[in-house]
Amino acid sequence: MFDYDKWTEVYYSIKQNKLRAFLTGFSVAWGIFMLIILLGAGQGLQNGVEKQFESDAVNSVWIGAGTTEKPFEGYKSGRQIIFKNKDFESVKADFPEVSNVSARLNVWGGSSIVYKNEYATFDLKAVHPDHRYVENVKISSGRFINQTDIDDYRKTAVIGKLAAEILFKEEDPIGKFVQIYGINFLIVGVFVDKQEQEMKRLYLPISVFQKLMSGNEDIGQISMTAPLQNQSEMDSLEKTLRTYLATRHQFDPTDQRAIWVWSNFKEYLQVMKLFGGIKMFVWIVGLLTIIAGIVGVSNIMLVVVKERTKEIGIRKAIGAQPSHIIGLIVFESVVITSVAGYMGMLPGILILELISKNLPAGDFFANPSVSLEVVLLAMFILVAAGVIASYLPARHAALIKPIEALNEK
Repeated sequence: MFDYDKWTEVYYSIKQNKLRAFLTGFSVAWGIFMLIILLGAGQGLQNGVEKQFESDAVNSVWIGAGTTEKPFEGYKSGRQIIFKNKDFESVKADFPEVSNVSARLNVWGGSSIVYKNEYATFDLKAVHPDHRYVENVKISSGRFINQTDIDDYRKTAVIGKLAAEILFKEEDPIGKFVQIYGINFLIVGVFVDKQEQEMKRLYLPISVFQKLMSGNEDIGQISMTAPLQNQSEMDSLEKTLRTYLATRHQFDPTDQRAIWVWSNFKEYLQVMKLFGGIKMFVWIVGLLTIIAGIVGVSNIMLVVVKERTKEIGIRKAIGAQPSHIIGLIVFESVVITSVAGYMGMLPGILILELISKNLPAGDFFANPSVSLEVVLLAMFILVAAGVIASYLPARHAALIKPIEALNEK
């Protein structure tokens, strides 16, 4: 229920001490303003980093062959491990908990791709169909490599958007042939990627690449996606994969150089843990700044009680209960902190909104903002702080004896 008298008293109390109320309110407003800006900036950095992980599936796992560092059961160290098609097939068959399993062969340094009189150098990746889900390949037109391409050794290719623009200019690349190592490949799809450099490549069926170019069944890496929830699950999967492949290739399972296992999910968890620490630090800094303002509110309420000692004594003399006195002081403090907090929060949110709308698209900073939950939590903290800041002055006022108050000079 609206209490007009309470609001009137608060209004005249603030009016009589404009400068003091302004300075106290400004310290609270500045604290909440800085908290909102810092939290928004931290969220912007987190959004930017999360965009980096979108180039590959967050739960992607990659296994690569290396060179043994430890001797094992008669085998000397320094032995090169080479994955074959059977390794890919075995992992796919024996690990039902993983999905989108693919082998991959890379041609690093680029290969010359020719179309009519145009030619350019792009990276080649020979893969299986499920690889599109591991690397989050987005098809803009046409299709990706399919199983029929693998089984029938079709000479097909999927080209990145930027590579297509360089080679084909304004032409639609779908259905056109390009020459790779003097062999014609049919373009069946065009893909886009958040990383510009990733769109300067071509995907080929791995079976075709092995038959026409490498001449063997060697593969470079095995990739997959896994339903991972935490670091312990990733560690368990890595240990299981190492033991499994160590048995197949006869190397020590503890030999970290024999094969390498890389997880996008592990990197993601580490980065999120870092941002969790940053958010905690921002909250601590923001809260300390707010506390500095709340101390000012507490001080001003002590002064208010001192200046209104006689008035409080009269109130008590005519029957005012201690709870009424406490409620009046607390209410005034909550009004000051809430209004000041809102005045600091609003420009902070508006600035973040302006930055978000006008910020050029970037890879490391995107959409700085604060959630509704953060705003409500900040307002709750302000109200709670207002109550805490005024409690001691209010309790002191409630304990004032009417006779002593009336004799106050």
